[in-house]
Amino acid sequence: MNELLRPCRNVFVTFRKICLDRRVFNLFLAIAIGTLSGLGAVLFHHILQGAQYAFYQESGDILGFYGGLARWKLFLLPALGGLIVGIIVRYGASEAKGHGVPEVMSALTLKGGRIRKRVALVKIIASAVCIGSGGSSGREGPMVQIGSSVGSTLGQLFRVPVMEQRTMVGCGAAAGIAATFNAPIAGTLFALEILVGDFGLSSFSPVVLSSVTATAISRAYWGDLPTFNLPLYEIHSFWEYGIYPFLGILAGLAAVLFISVLYASEDFFERLALPDWTKPGLGGLLLGSVLFFFPHVFGVGYGSMNLALHGRLPGLMLLALVFAKVIATSCTLGSGGSGGIFAPSLFIGAMTGGFFGWLAMLLFPGYVAPSGAYALVGMGAVVAGTTQAPITAILILFEMTGDYKIILPMMITCIIATLTASAIKSGSIYTLKLKKRGIDISGGLEQNILRTLRVGSFMYKGPATIPEDMLLIDIIQTFRSDDASYLHVLDDKGLLAGIISFRDIRPYMNEECFGKGTTAGKICTKDPVTVTPQDSIQSALAIMGQHGISQLPVVESGGTRRLLGTLPQRDVLAAYDKAVLKREIQES
Repeated sequence: MNELLRPCRNVFVTFRKICLDRRVFNLFLAIAIGTLSGLGAVLFHHILQGAQYAFYQESGDILGFYGGLARWKLFLLPALGGLIVGIIVRYGASEAKGHGVPEVMSALTLKGGRIRKRVALVKIIASAVCIGSGGSSGREGPMVQIGSSVGSTLGQLFRVPVMEQRTMVGCGAAAGIAATFNAPIAGTLFALEILVGDFGLSSFSPVVLSSVTATAISRAYWGDLPTFNLPLYEIHSFWEYGIYPFLGILAGLAAVLFISVLYASEDFFERLALPDWTKPGLGGLLLGSVLFFFPHVFGVGYGSMNLALHGRLPGLMLLALVFAKVIATSCTLGSGGSGGIFAPSLFIGAMTGGFFGWLAMLLFPGYVAPSGAYALVGMGAVVAGTTQAPITAILILFEMTGDYKIILPMMITCIIATLTASAIKSGSIYTLKLKKRGIDISGGLEQNILRTLRVGSFMYKGPATIPEDMLLIDIIQTFRSDDASYLHVLDDKGLLAGIISFRDIRPYMNEECFGKGTTAGKICTKDPVTVTPQDSIQSALAIMGQHGISQLPVVESGGTRRLLGTLPQRDVLAAYDKAVLKREIQES
């Protein structure tokens, strides 16, 4: 791939040398990213349709051909698709597993925005097979990862600095969202609010340009039309503004339910003693049992969402589909399938809002709008609750519907849904997955680098040790001869019994203690705080700060307390300085 792109890269490098302002070059690069991402969205759409046709000999919505479909296909074909996805992810790129956005966030946080070049192609194929075979996931997650991979690849080819590399990844993510949903403003806000976290002009301008370029390409193929075909939206009564906050609370609870079940499912499949590549097949089999009763949750589910928006689904069916979609998506993505969580969030929101509207019509007939209006607002509210990005949720629903009248109810509901979800879950559906891996994006790049460094790589393997029965006079002599700050006391089995600092022996520096034969076992601090070689430098630094100590014994994992080494604070600080220096060099 590098050989094919080398002539193009040489042209751009020459252009960059001629161009005096690097920001202008970045704008041209953003246009290239938007163009490739827009074409990638078109390609992904066609491959997805082809994959569904290969499995079912139909490329339309499931509700259009479900009646003539052999029921055994809903059990076996999602499982077959899952097995294919497992093999593709296993031998292609592990980053293609799951809903994609956390992988992009991880690359931005830990790798300076560097994503492997193969990820885009693997993600296209894996997600198309997963969704096409019936997997309950969305198209936007793959497109975020595909676009981000394109942006990262071009940034690496043209050797942009690290901070600009992060912007290029943001350009690709924005382009992916914009092209998928025909929503350039929401694509821009998604990239800046959720991924890059930088609204400065140097980041904002390229991201906007890339998003607009990708949208122009998608509109050239599919036209300037909103994603959903909606009936006329209107507020029937002023009193409805007092009802929407309750929808916000319900949507926030639905978002928490979705997040909790999704990651519980992921934990369940991780604990299974099966090869990882087989787990998506098992997830597909479980998904098939849900599809048998609720075909509405098949794939992306836009057809069912449109039914809810037009008020064509019974109230209890709307409620049942909330739980069915949560389970179906959890089986798909929790087992290792490939796809996004944005469309499932929209689906759950549509059904939650539709059910709420159905209840409101029963309780307040004549004072509320049809249930479809609440389904529309519920879509944005659940997205806001899962992503904890209400601005993006509000704008993306506005652009997808093209109806300005929904803005005020959407603002009320999305904010309350976000507050409700954040009060219960300390993190979004994206950041919680990173936290499970020990990555806290709020801590900054240096802190997360320290989380990747292990104690075993920095510990001193020759710690000063003494037996429990060593006398005080010999302890003092050992401090002098070994020039050590701490002495590690070992019991008769050679296990760590305690630790002695020079400060610990000061109370015993008298004639009486010398005469009584005071031993190390009496002086030492029993059961000292320890770390293992597998612990992170970040956690070791936190322990030192919490206990006010400057050195930690390193013992074997499993609680054996067999001493392996010691970790002085100076080595922890050296690791921190190394992480900071590395970043400064990359950005220079």
